[in-house]
Amino acid sequence: MSAEENEFEQATEGFVTVVAGGQLFGLRLDRVRDVFVPRGLSQVPLAPPEVAGLLNLRGRIVTAIDLRRRLGLPPRADGGAPVAVGIEERGELYGLIVDQVGAVLRLKRSSYETNPVNLDQRWGQVCAGVHRLDAGLMVVLDVDKVLDLGQFGVAA
Repeated sequence: MSAEENEFEQATEGFVTVVAGGQLFGLRLDRVRDVFVPRGLSQVPLAPPEVAGLLNLRGRIVTAIDLRRRLGLPPRADGGAPVAVGIEERGELYGLIVDQVGAVLRLKRSSYETNPVNLDQRWGQVCAGVHRLDAGLMVVLDVDKVLDLGQFGVAA
């Protein structure tokens, strides 16, 4: 193995893992600012269905985006409280609502693969590939594209 191949094999990327609809997703660690319970959501009239509402988080207005709705997954069954992952994008704060937040993983770049060809088109537009894990696949979300509500004909 050449030094360049060995360097690629050893290089790692950090991800915060989240679950929505039973699927494991990864958010690049450098994009995640906070994890919180979304409370006091105020509905936004005429907002796209993915926008769960607005909330006040330590004096900042946060736009809450429901990841299940964004990906076309069925709504949550009644049960545990959802969790939000805080993401800052172009000076605005967003809360990506998920079913649960998991571990922070450091994954070798060699376990990364591009999106499978049979990935649903809607998912394919917001996913940045997959990582092979011992327990299955982790779909890597492209945060910029997840927050771009103009896709799929939805006005932001």
